[in-house]
Formats: sequence, C-alpha cells, structure tokens
Amino acid sequence: MAELVYPPVIGIARTMFRVQGLRFDMAGTEHVPHRGGALLVSNHISYLDFVFCGLAARPAKRLVRFMAKESVFRHKVSGPLMRAMKHIPVDRSRGVAAYEHALRALRAGEIVGVFPEATISRSFTLKAFKTGAARLAQDAGVPLLPMALWGTQRMWTKGHPRRLGRHHFPITMRVGEPLAAEPHEDAESLTDRLRGRVQELLDAAARAYPVRPSGPDDSWWLPAHLGGTAPTPEQAEALA
Repeated sequence: MAELVYPPVIGIARTMFRVQGLRFDMAGTEHVPHRGGALLVSNHISYLDFVFCGLAARPAKRLVRFMAKESVFRHKVSGPLMRAMKHIPVDRSRGVAAYEHALRALRAGEIVGVFPEATISRSFTLKAFKTGAARLAQDAGVPLLPMALWGTQRMWTKGHPRRLGRHHFPITMRVGEPLAAEPHEDAESLTDRLRGRVQELLDAAARAYPVRPSGPDDSWWLPAHLGGTAPTPEQAEALA
C-alpha cells in the first residue's frame, strides 16, 4: 500500500529544520537495513526524538513505525497523522495489544522504533532499560538497532520551554551495528548488552557535539557529570 502521508510529513519536517538552521551530524546510518524487520532502540531526551530517529533511517529509504503513548493517537491533530503513518499506540492498561501489534509489524519486515527508558531522562543520562525491547526482538526474530541522540534536549524537553526558533542548534546522531537478539539469551542479559551499546553511542555523540554551554545560564542541558547543571540521575528520579 502506498505511503501517502509519511513521506510528505518527513518533507515538512525537513523544511522546518532548514528554517530553524539545525545542523546535523549523522554517522552510522549504513547500519540501518535496507530491507527486513529491525527494532530501532534509542535514548530519550526530548519530545522530538522520534522525528530525528526517523531521519536517521531515511538514507536507507526506510520508514520507522514508533511505539507511542495512546493519548497521542487521541489528539485531534496528531491522532490522524500518527494513525496514517502507521505508528503503534501503547495503552499501558492493554500492553499485550501493543506488543502484538509491534510483533506483527516486525515480522512483516517493518522497522519499529522504541525508547526503552519509557520516559524522557531529565538528567540527560541513560536510565534503566525495560526488557520489552529485547523480548520483542527475540520473539520477532529481528536484530536490535542501537542509536543515540544528542542536542535534541536543547529544543524541547521535560521541564524546560520549547526553543523551536532559528537557534542553529547542532543535532548529533549515532547509529550502531545491529545487535543479534538470540532467542536462547536471557532477556535481561540482552537488555544489559543493548543498554551498554547505546551508552557507548551516547558517549560518542556527546564527545562529538561541537558546542559547550555559553555560560552558567546555558548549562542546564549538560549532564552534571560533564560539568552542567542538569539534575543528577538521583535528583531526576525524584522529579519524575
């Protein structure tokens, strides 16, 4: 079936990014498979992360079906778009339905996108991963595709105002080699390996980021362990 909505939405997003003067540093996109199912797994630091994860799959000419909160699908504006782009609603009271929906998509050869931290990290460090991504990849017989984003938190994140004007923000994206989801491996062990790989990519993305805070008032987006004023993971947990 022809994709009548998703490609134009991507085109609009790219136009908006050009207007905003965003600067992209993308590496590892050759690891995105050109065909077949895969589970794309990323850190989560911004409300816009799904957009940038989707862009990383475009060099391979792939579209990513993201698992997202069911409430987004009920919104009068975003709802019709999310359904038309074949994203996957997640109702936590009916988690099995979302899991089976994602499983069908993966087995049909789609790339499905997930954020296994479940919520945005206020500390901008990597939180604990839920094991659902590992189990989903194992059940579907598809690889895990680790990814990390950096800089998106400066645009729109939890607890801070949106900054969607022409700020020329750099956005760094790193995609890693696919990780085989062997069916015999314990899901917790696989989750640990996956999280470790995303952590490596996140560290690399942060190191490659071309700017530092301009002063104390601009250090909120930098994690505490890197000298910024973002909450520590413990402080962030108390804010959640």
